[in-house]
Amino acid sequence: MTSVNTNYGALVALQSLNQTGRELSEVQQRINTGLKVSSAKDNGAVFAIAEGQRARVASLGAVMDGIDRATSVIDVGLSAGEAVGDILKQLKEKSVAAQATDLSTDQRAALQADFDALRNQIDQIVNAATFNGSNLVNGTNLTGGSAEFTVLTTDAAGSSSGRFELTGNALVDGNGDPYSIHADLENATGLDFTAADAEVRFSITTGNVTETMTIQLTTGDTINDFLTSVSDQSNGRVTASFDDETGEITFHSQEDFTVEYYEDDTLTDDTGIFGAGAAGTSMTQAVAPGSGTNALTVQGFNFTLGATGQALEEVTSALDISTASGASAAVTAIDDAMTNLNRDLATMGAQAKALEVQKTFLGKLSDSIEAGIGNLVDADLAKESARLQALQVKQQLGAQALSIANQAPSIVLSFFR
Repeated sequence: MTSVNTNYGALVALQSLNQTGRELSEVQQRINTGLKVSSAKDNGAVFAIAEGQRARVASLGAVMDGIDRATSVIDVGLSAGEAVGDILKQLKEKSVAAQATDLSTDQRAALQADFDALRNQIDQIVNAATFNGSNLVNGTNLTGGSAEFTVLTTDAAGSSSGRFELTGNALVDGNGDPYSIHADLENATGLDFTAADAEVRFSITTGNVTETMTIQLTTGDTINDFLTSVSDQSNGRVTASFDDETGEITFHSQEDFTVEYYEDDTLTDDTGIFGAGAAGTSMTQAVAPGSGTNALTVQGFNFTLGATGQALEEVTSALDISTASGASAAVTAIDDAMTNLNRDLATMGAQAKALEVQKTFLGKLSDSIEAGIGNLVDADLAKESARLQALQVKQQLGAQALSIANQAPSIVLSFFR
């Protein structure tokens, strides 16, 4: 039926043209924003996922900022510790020189004056080693204290990414007696690797990839040697500590890990590796997250003069090198201080390395999440440009079709000629 009241062809052409206009507007929006999902109305589910992951990226950035600040605090502390170490070397030089018996009274007085001046610089250096209000070496951030220094290592809460630990039984000697506080970090009395070809292997699984890190052991290694080897040879991903009160060695990691002991490439337990045939020292494979925290406690120290129980405990104003015997006592005290200072600096260095590893991981994680967000919401601009060209042509054709359809009712006039 032909009618001047209803032009069905024009209605269809108009609907098609409107649809093309909507599609063209959508493509232009994608090209302008670079996103195929720029708002919830584009795809509500995908938009919600993307927004959640964007929030996670922002939180990871905040965590990395915190790690940067913590690393700076440790770096400042390390610089102060190294400066204190340099002063201790000079103090030892003065003390050794004062042991000579042919020195005059004036010469000894000059040495003593130099010695006192150098020693008094230590507290000034230590107290100045502050970054962002935190000082890691003047005793204000001792672990367990009210001002304990902690740093977030991940944005995830608790149990899934806390500090994983494995603690063995107390080390015992050949008689079955615990080493406990008799163990010496710097001597082989507390831990002596007797196996000719022994190693400890740590395994960490990430996704479908398992990485194994081998810690080579050397006969005669001390406890301190072993602790350092664990951190160095695992690139900071696993660290070890020794409790001289309980005689226990504990392995720590931010990642879930397992540990195995090998002798001559044969799987064994640690009874044949730790101690001289000691019994009862086996560490089980029961690896579990520690407290489930997402924060790392940075161990603080006190490098000030005479601080009880700390590195420079014996370096006090009582040291007197005005006599040969006093100089000899000073050398002993300074040697002990240097040993303790170096041990503490090694711990600080391991903490800095652990934070560096964690920041590297978080950076890669953030990049991966951002790539995942892009996969969800980014527009394929090459594809959209092709669609734009096609829709522009389609719009022009639709406009011509509508024009033709609008002219159709005029044929009615020919019926009345």
